[in-house]
Amino acid sequence: MESVNFAMLGRQEAAAEFGKKGTASDIATYDRKESGVIRTWAAPVGFPEKIQPLLQAIALSEYAVFYADRLDRYAGEQIVALDSAGMRRGVLAHTIDVDESALESAIRGTVLEGYARATPETVKSEMYKLPAVGRDGPPQVAIDQCFDVKGVGTVVLGKVVQGTIKQYDELTLYPAGTGVVVKSIQMHDDPVEKAASPARVGLAVKGMRPDGISRGDVLAAEPELASAIGVGFAKSPFYKAGVSVGEGCLVSVGLQVRAAKVESASPMSLSFERPVFCKEGQAAILLKPESKSVRIAGYGPITFARNP
Repeated sequence: MESVNFAMLGRQEAAAEFGKKGTASDIATYDRKESGVIRTWAAPVGFPEKIQPLLQAIALSEYAVFYADRLDRYAGEQIVALDSAGMRRGVLAHTIDVDESALESAIRGTVLEGYARATPETVKSEMYKLPAVGRDGPPQVAIDQCFDVKGVGTVVLGKVVQGTIKQYDELTLYPAGTGVVVKSIQMHDDPVEKAASPARVGLAVKGMRPDGISRGDVLAAEPELASAIGVGFAKSPFYKAGVSVGEGCLVSVGLQVRAAKVESASPMSLSFERPVFCKEGQAAILLKPESKSVRIAGYGPITFARNP
């Protein structure tokens, strides 16, 4: 069974036209199973009040649908987020309220230039052309939500970002370091014995309680933890303030958003209050949620990851 995941940006409510609503917090998910393919749309409904759900919805996806319904500060922030995350493939559409030439000007020089163009009538067909894209390697699941289910126990919802998860796999929860066993797996509410990247999954697990788990935590077979990282940092041209030594910030790495401190500005290095699951080459995005303009200060690849 194949899986394809989309971040639904701009006119987020359009996700309800494509799939059935599932879980909802500050990210709402919609999914549809059709012809052996499960497609999921993640809409960051907590944005624009918070910047974190925007980056996390993108991290849960292989593709983006930017369905522009206005061109304002927050549309610009979504464009910057997609560019910072390196989301190179997706679908671009707009409502009649958006001038097409203004939209093309807004995305010039960003990853969105390479997106397939669609009308409101062809958004679905363009999305359905995009194939499933998985990643090989030791199994990893990025956790989106976790809760207790009566008669089942602890249930984790997340995305298999790498490898294949199998029933009865013994994995470790990072950064806590707690060992867990996968008791059962569901995809689209159907029980399965295994799920390959990039599947959205529900896992019943033994060995941990929901109150010890946060969004962004990772279930994995091998550790990739860092208490400090270097970043090949490029400052966003839309972020007007500087980035200074000793300054606090948030850093988005995959589905994780962690508090960090700037140890060095050039070259950029950051230390974390809580270890981050990451590796060299992965994108790191610096966030300043208190900014009155664009809240994405800059981004770049991780140049080193120092273990705790």
